[in-house]
Amino acid sequence: MMKLFFAANTRATRPRWMLEELGVPYELVPVDLPSREHKQPDYLRIHPMGSLPALEDDGHPMFESAAILMHVADKYPEKGLAPAPATPERAEYYQWLMFCMATMEPPLSAYSAHNLFLPELERVPAEAERGRKRFTDIARMLEERLQGREFLVGGRFTAADVVMASILHWAQGMGLLASFPTLGEYTQRQLARPAARRALQA
Repeated sequence: MMKLFFAANTRATRPRWMLEELGVPYELVPVDLPSREHKQPDYLRIHPMGSLPALEDDGHPMFESAAILMHVADKYPEKGLAPAPATPERAEYYQWLMFCMATMEPPLSAYSAHNLFLPELERVPAEAERGRKRFTDIARMLEERLQGREFLVGGRFTAADVVMASILHWAQGMGLLASFPTLGEYTQRQLARPAARRALQA
């Protein structure tokens, strides 16, 4: 059975959502962040950087949220949460997963860190503003891209929607989607899925 190492309000919500969509058995292993359980030797053997999420599949550990989603989608192809290999839809699916992680999330992380989470003396307002501007440019493109679309790829829900909606949900919580109604509607539509509601529960 797969084991998902999990803490609420972290990127571990993404693989939990995916596993709930798949409807397959898995064990949820809580990780206590305030007590720094994620920095202890037992957990560092699972994830050497001491971050979340991590997954054990039949004793084999892996990390990185998008990689975990891609792995479990391919493990259960009959569930249809990834397009068929070597198709144009599969190429677009890879494109959006990589876009989310490499292009979309970093400026949002910078904005969040320098606006909210770093200690006051470590915050650099220029870095927060740079992240906000970059994310706004990205959101403007996505607002146009998602006009008239329910999902990102191939007219059906995939793992790419899990990652995209989770990042947009984060942005929405910081007030960055106020000028982008299509993105707001897309995000709320994905989060209304029963699997997403289960994954987001405490």
